[in-house]
Amino acid sequence: MPDTIRRVSYYYTTISDKPGEGARLLETMRSAGVNLLAFHAFPSARKAQVDFVPADAVAFTAAAKDAKIKLSKPKTAFLIDGDDRVGALAGIMARLGSAKINATAVTGVCAGMGRYGAILWVKARDVSKAASALGAM
Repeated sequence: MPDTIRRVSYYYTTISDKPGEGARLLETMRSAGVNLLAFHAFPSARKAQVDFVPADAVAFTAAAKDAKIKLSKPKTAFLIDGDDRVGALAGIMARLGSAKINATAVTGVCAGMGRYGAILWVKARDVSKAASALGAM
């Protein structure tokens, strides 16, 4: 089966870079019944940036508002999934390179059961061009 590459909206917030903060955010979303397609966090300027890709943006933003979590405006990333194989992301990255698009960040993971997934970010000015190069939905 071919890879599925779709354009998704993500939101980010910044939190204290200390133990338990990510768990607190995830528990807030779980308690509100919010399903996340992806969650990514990393240190940034003595804090942590947390990216959320919600399955339902309306439910997600309402839960964040209720919890007083300050979110960015929606931004765009690409969510990828497919059958796991050697070099699964190589062709995808090559398509971006051929289109002269630099990936801002990419994270790929083995999902088990012969599947893999990835999330890929490009600069906002490159989103449309990247979607075309990747054949994204």
